[in-house]
Formats: sequence, structure tokens, C-alpha cells
Amino acid sequence: MSFFDVLFGKPLATSNEHNEHIGVATGIPIFGLDGLTSAAYGPEAAMTLLIPLGIWGISTYLLPIFGAILALLVILYFSYRQTIVAYPNGGGSFTVASENLGDQAGLLAAAALMIDYILTAAVGISAGVTALVSEVPSLQPHQLSLCLLILAIIAIVNMRGVKESGLAFMLPTVVFVGTLLVTIAVGVYHALLAPGHHPTPLSTPPPQVSKPLMVMTTWLLLKTFSNGCAAMTGVEAVSNGTTAFREPRAKNANRTLTAIIAMLIILLVGLSYVAKAYGVTAMDPDAVNYQSVLSIEVAAVFGRGWFYFVTMTGVLAALSFSANTAFTGFPHLARAIAVRDYLPHVFILKGRRLLFSHGIYALTGFTAIILVIFDGVTLKLIPLYAIGAFLAFTLSQAGMVKHWMKTPDAPHRSVKMFLNGLGAVATGITLLVILATKFLSGAWVTAILVPLLILIMMMVKRHYVRVKRETADPTPLRLTGLEQPIVVIPMARWDKITEKAMRFGMTMSNEVKVLHVDSDDADALGCVWEQFVLTPIHEAKMAEPELVTVKSNFRTVLSPLMDYVLKLEEDNPGRKIAVLLPELVVRHWWENLLHNQRVQLLKLLLLLKGNQRIVVVNIPWYL
Repeated sequence: MSFFDVLFGKPLATSNEHNEHIGVATGIPIFGLDGLTSAAYGPEAAMTLLIPLGIWGISTYLLPIFGAILALLVILYFSYRQTIVAYPNGGGSFTVASENLGDQAGLLAAAALMIDYILTAAVGISAGVTALVSEVPSLQPHQLSLCLLILAIIAIVNMRGVKESGLAFMLPTVVFVGTLLVTIAVGVYHALLAPGHHPTPLSTPPPQVSKPLMVMTTWLLLKTFSNGCAAMTGVEAVSNGTTAFREPRAKNANRTLTAIIAMLIILLVGLSYVAKAYGVTAMDPDAVNYQSVLSIEVAAVFGRGWFYFVTMTGVLAALSFSANTAFTGFPHLARAIAVRDYLPHVFILKGRRLLFSHGIYALTGFTAIILVIFDGVTLKLIPLYAIGAFLAFTLSQAGMVKHWMKTPDAPHRSVKMFLNGLGAVATGITLLVILATKFLSGAWVTAILVPLLILIMMMVKRHYVRVKRETADPTPLRLTGLEQPIVVIPMARWDKITEKAMRFGMTMSNEVKVLHVDSDDADALGCVWEQFVLTPIHEAKMAEPELVTVKSNFRTVLSPLMDYVLKLEEDNPGRKIAVLLPELVVRHWWENLLHNQRVQLLKLLLLLKGNQRIVVVNIPWYL
């Protein structure tokens, strides 16, 4: 078994694809970790803005803000249930918007979703490392390195296939959800028994502000709401990945979505209530003794005993692996876009484990870049987050309204149209709030990246359209003007490699030109030309090849070769020039470093500077 088989799993046959489909239990960690774990950083993102208000701000505004967020979450839930039923083969925003609102709306949704998936991976990983740093503060200087290490691990796990990645992430999901539910239950129980519903924390109380330093303004309220909306970014994942479920797809996908949303609501409400009851406030992320809100809450309820460390370990694993939602959705999204010629066709190809592997490679690279730019700090990434998701939400729901308008015979059409219309209006208003409140904090980056990505996709589309237009040839095979090409063989010396090229060239044409570049006046080829080439050819009474020796005063080889081939093409209009490039093929990739790569450079230059009459043929000699 090879190293790659151990690391990534054995290749899967196409016939095994149905075995890779998943059920509800596996679908929750695959598509739900992003949404579920947002309960760990969504409340903190909102509470950070309430720091100047102290405990008064938390107790007064946190629950109402998350009440509005939960109402929006419920609206999205019912909206996406309709989308899954209408598009059982994958109803992502790009597909829905393209089919119902046109290509431009589809491109807008595609750009927004790609950015959202990249940020989903980056935020999930950075939030997981933040949980680890809260548990082990001495690791704070290594936060970025830990983020990149976890990114590599997630990429490798995902390369093993959807089914295996779901099984791998199931245990962290169970530990994460289970320990937080226990924390909520115990915290609520103690709060209800305590006088005034304010129990005493078992650990050292977090730093608090004794009185408000400012008053709550509408603008701060809107900013807090927009930060808290980071808890909703994973809602669309199930809709995007419906094709991963076993039949009946729509029913299994909807059951998975229901389970995810139900658990997320319980976590958001419960953690917000416990934070209010125990007087937990967010800390400055740049503080030396920084702890996440979740760390403070668990310590307040249980102290810093074994349960605290089990919980925080589960939070670390779940948050880090929540990037898996992006690793599942991004490749499918990239494939859907590539099928419509807006991304390179390499994203359509399936890899060794029946995955769209190049989508995983691209996501890994982009996520690494984002983590490096923002030092792996979650709160630096939050201002860029959620904009792409809510733009995609809005376009998807608006597209579904148009879909129901085009299907008048659909059962309960009016109710479905109302739900999707409500979802479009609610997410559209939220998008405007998020964009306005986060623009100067970093959202302007996303606002620039979206049109830039659209421009790139349009350029890719333009290229594929031009290629199809120029290569389309519905005419019958043309048999006129057939003529043997002029064969050119660059040759440095006479050996078995060049002999193979010569034999092949003589089967192609009677006009063979051997091009030798002499840079040291030794004329190594000319010295043996008569003995090893011309004598056997004269005895066989075959056409004699021409030896062309070009002097190179500056010891360059590529330029004289290029000049000769291009001049030969110019002097022979209508004739094809076949350039045969003899090359050594070694057994191991690293052995290429021990040999000259002039053949590859010459081939690249010929393809770039030549035209359709120059044909390049590699003649390999296997060592």
C-alpha cells in the first residue's frame, strides 16, 4: 500500500459512488458543524460591542438582540425547506439565482458564496484555536501556526471522502453539543434556584465594568445585531449539498436541516441566558489574559475542573472541524460554476476518492492566505463574515419566489411563495444592516472582492466561449492539402534517446532536419554523423536527413533553436513543421532535478510563439 493510499485512502471506482452517500446522522457533522459551532463565537461577536456597557448592556440587550436573530433564523429555516424540495439535486444560491434571476444574479451569488465559504473555513479554524488559547494561554504566540496545522489536517481528512469525513467529525460534534447542553441545563437550574436568578460563579468572576460608560444607541444596537448574525452563516450548507444524501434526498436533507436548526436555537438561547444570569461579559481579544465567552461561561457554571477541560477540548475540535462545512460546499459550488464555464473546467473533475479534489485544493490555499493576513484572530475576520452569506440568502430566496411564479401548479404555491418572499425581504434588510455597520470595519474588503470575482468569472467565460467558437468544426473530414510535415529534431549528441527520435521522425516524413547548436566548436554531433547516421541510411537507400549546425557564441541553446524553427515556418508557407523533442523520463520525480529541463522550456516557447502550423511532439526515453 502506497503512502498516498494510507494518507488519503485507496482510489474509489465510479461504481462505488452510491456507497458514499450519507444519512441524517452523518449529515449533521458534515453540514451542521459550521452552524452549530457559530453558537460559540456568534454571541461573543455581539457581546464584544457591548463591553463599554458592562453587565448592564448584557442583561438589557443581549437576549432581545438574539431574539431578533432567532426569528430571522426560523424564517430562513422554513424558506430553505422549500428550496430543498424544489431543487433535490442541489439548490445552492448560484443554481437558484441563475435559473430564475439570470446569469448576472447567479454570478453575484457565486462570488458571495465563494467568499463566504473561504471565511467560514478561516473563522471556524481560528475560533477553534481561540478556544485552545483560552484553555492554554501559553499557546497564544503560536496561534497562526496552530491554525495552519489544523487547516492541513482538515484538508487531508476531507480528501478521504465525504462519508469518512462525516464519521471522523461525528465524535467532536457529539462532545461539543452534549457538553454545552449540560452546561446550559446546569446553568439554568442554578439560575432558577438562586436569588434574583443570579447564581455565584464557581470560578473567579470575569472582569466587569461597574457602570455603563456610554448609552446604547441605535447604531450600536445595529452593529451588535450584525455581529451576532455570524451565528447564521451555515444555514444554506444543506441546500447546497443535497446530492450528498442517499435517497430520498430531499427528505433526508430536510431532516438534517431541522435537527441542525433545532440544536442551534437551543444553544443560542441557552448560552445567552446563562451569560446574562452569571454576568458574563466579553473580554478584549488583545488582552494578555484573554478568554473566550464560552470559556468564561463553562468555568462559571462548573469551575475549572475536568468537565471544563473536556468541554473546551470538544469546543476546540468542533470549532476547528466546522471548516468542514466549507470543504464540503465549496467544491460542489465550484463544480456548478465550472459546468457553466465561469470557472476552470478542472473543478469538474473527480479525484481518486470521487471528490471534486481541485475545489479542496483551492479552498485550502485561499483559507491559508486569509489566516496569514489576519493572524488567525477570529474577531478580525468577523467584520468580513456574514456579508457573503446574507447576499447569497437574499438572492436564493428571491430566486425561489420567481421559481414559484413559474410553477402555477405547485401545491400550496402561495404559502411557499410567501415564505420565500419573507426570507428574501428579511435577509435583504439584514444584509443592508450588516454592510452599513461593518463597512469601515472591514466589510469594504468583501464589497471589493465580490465584483472582482465576478469580473474574473466573466473573463473565464469569455475565454471558453472563444475556444468553442474557434474550435467548432461541424464539416466532414478534409482530405485536400495533405502533405508530409517538415520534421525538425533538436539534437545535442548521438545516443539512444536521439536515435529513437530519429527513427520516429523518418516514419513521419522524408524531409528531416536535425538541428544541432554548437557552442564550443567541438561539433560533437558532426564528428559521428557520417558513421552512425548517413552510412546506415545510404545502405538502406532512404532519404538523407539534413544536419543543420548553428553556432552559438553566447552559449545559449533555446534562442538559436527558436529562431531556426520560426524562420523555417516563415520560409515554408502552408507546410506544417513537426518539432520532435527527445527527452529522458526518470523513475522518480526528484531525479528530474538532476537533469536539464531545456526540453520543457523549448516546448513552452514553441507553443507560445508559434502558430497552428507548428506541431510539438515529445519522444520519451524511459530510463
